[in-house]
Amino acid sequence: MKISDQNSYWKTNLKYLAILLTIWFVVSYGFGIILVDELNAIRMGGFKLGFWFAQQGSIYVFTILIFVYIRLMNKLDKKYNLDS
Repeated sequence: MKISDQNSYWKTNLKYLAILLTIWFVVSYGFGIILVDELNAIRMGGFKLGFWFAQQGSIYVFTILIFVYIRLMNKLDKKYNLDS
């Protein structure tokens, strides 16, 4: 792999990380702490939505983001012929 390819690979990886961590931050901090009162007006499965995000929603979103990251990195590895 050429140096320019390595830089491009790393830059794309950091972009993916920044986007996914921003989503996680918004869901866990924004929905679970800042917007909890507004979200508590909505019920989901008998529970207030703000409570649900604070207790379980952010964990579910984080788990989903892990699988999204795996998929994105597999595509990136194939693009740069790094897949095994």
